[in-house]
Amino acid sequence: MPPRPTIEWQTNGVCNYDCSYCIQSRKYRQGHPSDADIDRFLAFFADLPGVWEIKMSGGEPFAFRGFMERIIPGLATLPHRVSVLTNFSAPLGVLRRFVALVGDRLEVVSVSLHREYVDVGAFVAKARTFRSWLRPETAFVVNNVLVPGTVAELAAVKAEVEAAGLKYFPQVMKTKHGVHAYDAEELPLVQAITGACPTAREANVAPSYRGRRCWAGTAYFVLDQFGRAFACRTAKRFGEGYLGNVLDGTFRLAPGPAVCRYDICPCTVPANRGIVELGA
Repeated sequence: MPPRPTIEWQTNGVCNYDCSYCIQSRKYRQGHPSDADIDRFLAFFADLPGVWEIKMSGGEPFAFRGFMERIIPGLATLPHRVSVLTNFSAPLGVLRRFVALVGDRLEVVSVSLHREYVDVGAFVAKARTFRSWLRPETAFVVNNVLVPGTVAELAAVKAEVEAAGLKYFPQVMKTKHGVHAYDAEELPLVQAITGACPTAREANVAPSYRGRRCWAGTAYFVLDQFGRAFACRTAKRFGEGYLGNVLDGTFRLAPGPAVCRYDICPCTVPANRGIVELGA
């Protein structure tokens, strides 16, 4: 499929959770744009040609006051599609207002189930209520990290989520250098949950797309809370693929697609938006 222009925007570093398995170092879980910077972000989005999907994450986006006070009302005035990745800790009243503001441009809502902080039954009940407010066209998934030492418990979690009519989206545990090496006892349990050869719509197993043509940097980029833009998450990790800063006017898209040269794609967004050319 042709690439669907997409921005992954880390709106802020603030998070109200401190999961033991979080790959993001605490020193990076801080910082957020000022009101003036939010206005600059919104002006940048307004000037983008065409319609993009702006997929927001954090930290936890709803933990940043400016998210609902300024970012979402501002995006609601623009033509772009809106998606969000959240730990789903915001009260239902806040989430209801979010849906009302974004309206029919809400593309994907991905809620992270962190069992260190929530009761699974209560989380699933809340998710069912929230799902009832969305259009059928809006994708809604419950993502769950397959945390080492807990995998034997997660088949029951998957069953409970799916019994509620919700999509369960497993994610292998990522490390700073790749993916966790599950032991001989847990590996078959992981594969039973993800499937033997899952697509990017079925699970996040952080595959390699090395050698494939990719539109990262051209029709896709990642953006942090300070305005810095990179071609993709892996390029950012290696200090490569810098596209400039959208707040100071130095941002420039890459001229065209390139061949991927990385051994891991930690996010399924590029594959699911046609950014990576997967072929038949």
